[in-house]
Amino acid sequence: MTQPVIDHAAELAKAGAGVETRLSKAWFLMRSYPLGAIGLLLFFILVFCGVFADWLAPMDPVKTNADTSLALPGTIHVLGADVMGRDLLSRIIHGARISLAVGIGSTIFGCLLGVIIGLASGYLLGWFDLITQRIIDIMQALPLLVMALVMAAALGPSLENTIIAISIPLVPHVARVIRSNTLSLREMPFVEAAKAIGMSETRIAVKHVLPNTFAPLIVLATAQLGSAILTEASLSFLGLGIPEPHPSWGRMLSESAAEYVRTAPWLVIFPGIAISLAVFGANLLGDAVRDILDPRQRS
Repeated sequence: MTQPVIDHAAELAKAGAGVETRLSKAWFLMRSYPLGAIGLLLFFILVFCGVFADWLAPMDPVKTNADTSLALPGTIHVLGADVMGRDLLSRIIHGARISLAVGIGSTIFGCLLGVIIGLASGYLLGWFDLITQRIIDIMQALPLLVMALVMAAALGPSLENTIIAISIPLVPHVARVIRSNTLSLREMPFVEAAKAIGMSETRIAVKHVLPNTFAPLIVLATAQLGSAILTEASLSFLGLGIPEPHPSWGRMLSESAAEYVRTAPWLVIFPGIAISLAVFGANLLGDAVRDILDPRQRS
């Protein structure tokens, strides 16, 4: 039996054409959504700093040195040092890991609970939907930060408790969006066809209805990511978020804003810039994802 002849040149040309097509699509999206590209760049920098913080940080972020207390920005401490002599640049880089872990963790956990509640509420209806919606109304009556403060005060300051405290207030928003999509999808012909062939209600909801809610879920998750990062900084600023010695941007501001804002302004300026850029990038990325996935937003 003769072996088939493989045209390696044609395969390489096909692969190169595929790469060129993907690059052209990426360049088209960057030109169409320049603010989204800026948000993606800022978010990539946040992820890069969080993942490689141990290699990027020039010093130990928790090591104290009384000789360098409130050191000015310079060659040794690029962004200066805090009152305990800890390198500010190293603490900001490691703070990106905290913000990333809390932001992504709370968003995923909140979206997961919201999807389960919204899907069940919109598909089952009846008494379950009535009770669930009244509970969601009560939760939505409180702003996100107020409910996160209540949850954080009840659970105590820690990384895990902060993720839970921020994720719970996100549940009502996700549940409402998923429920509204489920109510429209359950009347679609493909759902009626699945019922006609004897498919169970649970299988219809999970296999046919749930995948069609992913587009609005992705938009909502990216939009909520910036709020989660800002809420974590607010909780840490109030002493209810990430405890010491973990370097949190909000706690850096809490330790420096009142006492050293005049004598050592770099302790306030640089963590504030880090928080602003992280939230700004997440919001720009969320707006771009919304415009890309929602046909009504396209020009």
